Amino acid sequence: MTTAHEVRRTTVDITTQDGAADAYLVQPEGEGPYPGVLLYMNALGVRPHIKSVADRIAAAGYVVLLPNLFHRHGRTPVFELPEFVDFERQPELFDRVGPVLDSLTTELAMRDAPAYLDWLAGFPVVAAGPAAIVGYCLGARLGLLTAGTYPERVAALAGFHGGFLAPDTADSPHLLAHRITAELYFGHADQDPSLPAEQIDRLEKALSGAGVRHRTQVYEGAPHGFTLADTVYYDAAADERHWAELFALLDRTF
Repeated sequence: MTTAHEVRRTTVDITTQDGAADAYLVQPEGEGPYPGVLLYMNALGVRPHIKSVADRIAAAGYVVLLPNLFHRHGRTPVFELPEFVDFERQPELFDRVGPVLDSLTTELAMRDAPAYLDWLAGFPVVAAGPAAIVGYCLGARLGLLTAGTYPERVAALAGFHGGFLAPDTADSPHLLAHRITAELYFGHADQDPSLPAEQIDRLEKALSGAGVRHRTQVYEGAPHGFTLADTVYYDAAADERHWAELFALLDRTF
């Protein structure tokens, strides 16, 4: 979809098994129906940058739901952040973000996922059928887990600079490859300690072995977080490449 739409923004509450999760909702102006996109944030939470990502996707003709994945710790903003993040120069940020991130286990995240997908599917202007998922960092991992745990609910997944996608652990997302029916695209950062070469290779072998429609690319010279314009890790060229690949996948899907 290439037509630019005016968008409408609001905040909604989604009922989960563990209470209400606040979420940012952005939709094109008009009656629709429009395809639904579940946007999984990175570990810095729901904030102006990730809302701008939701806005840009919605302006292309999609209803985008951006839930506060850390809702068990409170409503957005769960923690205060500087306008520009540099963990190396601001190590105290780990003290705020780390414990909250660690508390979101695979079990809890997958307990929440159906609530998000159900809410999106039930929204009046969302087209019938499975949704797409877009995820960044943490969100790419959760997107892969969701696509494998609820395959009938996910039509496509685009994940960027995701971490821990194929570790040698019992709950690794790549172990669900045999269940996935969605088309996947991954844009990896090649300067990413959370996704070393052996994990990229393990993920590729799992997806190929399971016959999953997918494409993975390593963005040369790009650091972990290359799409995050509110951080020191931002890479403008890699970011533009990610937008082209993201919209290409959504256009193929819908």
